[in-house]
Amino acid sequence: MWVAKPTAAPRCTPGIAVDADIVIVVFSKVTVPTTLQTRDGEMTLRYSELGDIDTILQLLADDPVSALRGDTARPEDRPAYEKAFHAIATTPANALLVVVAPSGDVVATMQLTAIPGMARRGSHRLQVEAVRVAASQRSAGIGGAMMRWVIETAAPALGASLIQLTSDEARTDAHRFYTKLGFEASHIGFKYTIKL
Repeated sequence: MWVAKPTAAPRCTPGIAVDADIVIVVFSKVTVPTTLQTRDGEMTLRYSELGDIDTILQLLADDPVSALRGDTARPEDRPAYEKAFHAIATTPANALLVVVAPSGDVVATMQLTAIPGMARRGSHRLQVEAVRVAASQRSAGIGGAMMRWVIETAAPALGASLIQLTSDEARTDAHRFYTKLGFEASHIGFKYTIKL
């Protein structure tokens, strides 16, 4: 289910996540774009495009925890984010998604990574990272709609029997949010920062 078939070498073009002739083998099983139902009506979940980077950077910078880690949307950092975007867009097990309001504005983002594993009898996992919703939209049910899509659509389509995420200890509101969705605080996570 997770075996990548050789395809043409991925290329990223400004404004396009991956050229149309490139098949994303892992995430091709997930139908995107799709419609999310939120309290404010329908919004579109789609793969991000290079043109979304500035808005994604603003979503990261708007978060105090991310800002403390250096995600401050400084123009001089943009090349590093473009490099990361290309790495995500050309790695078949990754998907960088955005939510688009009816106005056309990107109002949320998240990254998904499909992880095959040996543990849990060879279970596959779906890692959720960098879930961010614009401050002006945080009461609209967008985050809940995104996570319900991950739980009800993406994980089953990918054959992932486990969805996992980490949340900074300081994010107590996020902890309540994920608990309400059925996630369990079952592990203690550890990180080791490498200075490059």
